[in-house]
Amino acid sequence: MKKEEQPKIVYRFKNALYINLTNRCPNLCAFCIKTKWHMRFNGYNLNLEEKEPSPQQVLDALEKEMHQNPVQEIVFCGYGEPTMRLNEMLFIAKTIKGWEAQSKFPPVKIRLNTNGLGNMINNQDIVPLLKGVIDEVYVSLNAQDEETWKKIVRPAPGYEDGFSAVKEFILFCSQAGFQKVVASCVEKTGADTQAVCSLAQSLGAEFYLRSFLDEEN
Repeated sequence: MKKEEQPKIVYRFKNALYINLTNRCPNLCAFCIKTKWHMRFNGYNLNLEEKEPSPQQVLDALEKEMHQNPVQEIVFCGYGEPTMRLNEMLFIAKTIKGWEAQSKFPPVKIRLNTNGLGNMINNQDIVPLLKGVIDEVYVSLNAQDEETWKKIVRPAPGYEDGFSAVKEFILFCSQAGFQKVVASCVEKTGADTQAVCSLAQSLGAEFYLRSFLDEEN
């Protein structure tokens, strides 16, 4: 059943609010559900149709949702890579931290779900910018080596050498001291999940094996 047709920029899933900041991504992962689920998730329409929300639109939507029912976590994770809009993401995260300092809402964790290419996308080390406003970082590692990574994530031109950047990003995040750094891999994609787990741990991250999602239910 469709909940609504208007694109959602903030949507609720379990005990968290998710921010759909952009649909752009430099990867076209073989396992990505946004195409086979027709840009929908859990009944929500996440197709921004190139009309990316302003930070104020996101904050207004967050306030509305949090007044209705507080959550434990706010997650930058829609059908796109949040670090494609780094400045907007940082502004939103800092504002949420400001709300917390003002006791406007109960404290929440702020999590970034990312493909790990943020440094390449922004041509700089973004980890110091994230520290202090992002509490947890979840990175899609997806493979144990560069060749497998290319086959699974199918990077856009200019990002073919991104596997090294993803590993470096995970390492930098681990060294920066976030509350949690998690590197994930999707099952049934051809990756050696045990090898990916070992790689994640060698980079200082926890490992998470994600289910391969097929039919939306």
